[in-house]
Amino acid sequence: MNLTNYHSHCTFCDGNAPFESFVLEAIAQGFTSYGISSHAPLPFSTRWTMEWERMADYLEEAEQLKQKYAGQIELYTGLEIDYLNEESHPGTTRFRELPLDYRIGSVHLLYDEQDEVVDVDVTDEAFRKIVDERFRGDLNRVIELYYGRLMRMMELGGFDIVGHADKMHHNAACYRPGLLDEPWYDALMNDYFGAIARGGYMVEINTKALFSLGTFFPNERYFARLKEFGIRVQVNSDAHFPKKINKGRYEALAALWKAGHREVMELHGGEWVAMPIVL
Repeated sequence: MNLTNYHSHCTFCDGNAPFESFVLEAIAQGFTSYGISSHAPLPFSTRWTMEWERMADYLEEAEQLKQKYAGQIELYTGLEIDYLNEESHPGTTRFRELPLDYRIGSVHLLYDEQDEVVDVDVTDEAFRKIVDERFRGDLNRVIELYYGRLMRMMELGGFDIVGHADKMHHNAACYRPGLLDEPWYDALMNDYFGAIARGGYMVEINTKALFSLGTFFPNERYFARLKEFGIRVQVNSDAHFPKKINKGRYEALAALWKAGHREVMELHGGEWVAMPIVL
């Protein structure tokens, strides 16, 4: 059943178990290939990102585990790298020079009206407060900033997979119900997916919030559009706990099939390969 996952977080960042615990769980569940993608360092410390001082240990442990479990599972080393600004993003030399198997490009942070960094990957209640207090209640401005940063990230490159492609949509729709049906927002998403297609990036179907918030990232309404644009897709759980590495996989694959997809991307032999969806 296409048992792969390339988005998960261990104790090198904000995950809740060591790297090896995820590997052992993946083997126990019959995964064919698996990747860890810790949150890459930012220019400042946070509770959820790795520090540069730990990067060498991260890469070394990944190589040791690849050798230890060779023959049982294909292991891959990734990073989830944020676009923060023009000096800190997946395309910078420092990230490009790392010996990684793949890179996920994501946006979690914006600059507010005072040019201060604000984390918008929060609960819907916290998001409402951020929009009201840090952006003067201008939801449209927040949305435009978010997707603008994603578009700039795609221009700069340096990554393979767009992480949780529209993660803001849930909180934004909670702030203003019906948002996703507004013509301007739909046009924005069309431009966004068009840019992803032109860049040749893959999009993950992120299942982390399926059972807690009732949505995939990107929203299921866009699965058919991904197909129309010819965008390659994969299913990842964004797991922070080993037991959740397979969470929502079947549901995501079924939804992709319903939308017309017949293949998902998997890493095999060090190469991205289009594999038939098996339900």
